[in-house]
Amino acid sequence: MSEQTIALVTGANKGIGYEIAAGLGALGWSVGVGARDEQRREAAVEKLRAGGADAFGVPLDVTDDASVAAAARLIEERAGRLDVLVNNAGITGSEPQRPTTVDLATVRTVVETNVLGVIRVTNAMLPLLRLSASPRIVNMSSGVGSLTRQTTPGAETGPIAIAYAPSKTFLNAVTVQYAKELADTNVLINLACPGYCATDLNGFRGVRTPEQGAAIAIRLATLPDGGPTGGFFDDDGMVPW
Repeated sequence: MSEQTIALVTGANKGIGYEIAAGLGALGWSVGVGARDEQRREAAVEKLRAGGADAFGVPLDVTDDASVAAAARLIEERAGRLDVLVNNAGITGSEPQRPTTVDLATVRTVVETNVLGVIRVTNAMLPLLRLSASPRIVNMSSGVGSLTRQTTPGAETGPIAIAYAPSKTFLNAVTVQYAKELADTNVLINLACPGYCATDLNGFRGVRTPEQGAAIAIRLATLPDGGPTGGFFDDDGMVPW
């Protein structure tokens, strides 16, 4: 097996995911660019390689069992193991998302990607992560998933979004359950809040750059042995649940 650190970033063809891949690539890691769209995926790989990163494309639809299984086989054949998994792929879902009028199909679609997709990919990659000396899993969450912030008067938590915001709360709870099960292993699993970044996810309305948003994920991906697990972090430290 390669001595080089091997990482997989889902939804890495653009935005924060791309910047996470670029940041890990800058460390000298070999980075798998997970994405559904072949053209965008290969364009991202080409751009990363042009910048000096050891990047490779991983066809990956997090909502499809066969696609995820094939991605795991690709990484196993290429590297024999996986050291870091960043579950970044996510969607906001169609609008409007007011609780009283939402189309339930919107909620199902968002949860399928933002929550079940993370479970699907994590479980497929765990056998490869267990072969790593220092396995790390980073799940990309959001401050809108914080129930403390959502229920604090005057706190800025974005528009009412019964599909997207609760999907991140759900993801937070799922991550805690993984941390409990993996507590006696060397797998560290944490949640990253990138802040309000300007990406196509929000129509580029954010106030932070994707590169700034990627920083916390890179920090959690590079935690030393014995670092925290089951936590929710942003650039300033712990995010309240």
